[in-house]
Amino acid sequence: MKLLFHYDGSACADIALQDMRRLGLPERADVRVVSVIEHWLPPPSSIEMLESVDRRTEALTLARRGSFQVVSMMPQWNVEAEAGYGSAASVLIEKAEAWNADLILVGSHGRSAVGRLLFGSVSQKLLHEAHCSVHVARGRVEEPGTPARLLVGVDGSKGAEAAVRVIAARHWPDHSEVRIVNAAFSVPPTGSESMMSRVAEWIANEKARVNEAVESAARTLAASGLQVSVVSREEDPKQLLLDEAERWGADCIFVGAKGLGRVERLLIGSVSSAVAARAHCSVEVIRGY
Repeated sequence: MKLLFHYDGSACADIALQDMRRLGLPERADVRVVSVIEHWLPPPSSIEMLESVDRRTEALTLARRGSFQVVSMMPQWNVEAEAGYGSAASVLIEKAEAWNADLILVGSHGRSAVGRLLFGSVSQKLLHEAHCSVHVARGRVEEPGTPARLLVGVDGSKGAEAAVRVIAARHWPDHSEVRIVNAAFSVPPTGSESMMSRVAEWIANEKARVNEAVESAARTLAASGLQVSVVSREEDPKQLLLDEAERWGADCIFVGAKGLGRVERLLIGSVSSAVAARAHCSVEVIRGY
């Protein structure tokens, strides 16, 4: 695995460090710890260039500090430190693409309020524009080996299938649990009886297909040693994922970057961005399928 970790010295970055231990990641991984000098003004003058060199040194020192912490937790990993310059999200996206990273790990909020004002949330920009999976950390500090509680949205899409495969491939502590969440379709009001009949028939076919996907996911996850449960209700998928994660005390929500096809997304809206923005726990959005 190739993991890109954004470390800016903030409390959220330290939470992401702790979350890293609870992601079921492989024993062998290549990790790049990146700290970014946020810069949004025109190219600096010669005097400012000297200050820029100092800031680059500071950023590299910060990245090395983060890398030392990663090594202390995962001594078997190959860890490198790097400094970047510009918008944190843009730098991370460029580095992830150049390196062909599998996963970007970030805290839910960074250190710089000015940077967030000008560039927007780093995590949200990554979720929309990165070509690889993104993990937004809001995890609780737990002892290593504590069983994990994982929530995964399954809607019959390729993204959901990929999220299930990712969970099943990782190495979770004994007695870890996964809850499959499916927001079942309901018949929306329409202007005519014939239209309602066609929509109801389409929804019935979709329910059968999605139920099969849920059963397949449950078998896959159970075969990996996880304890599996299923929640299926006629409810908005975004709200159901968020509510169930809070009720159950989930450690992480896994969702595909894109759910169902265009027509279905028009009916239910985008799920991954809303969940990542509003969840009280960590969220991992899966790409690369």
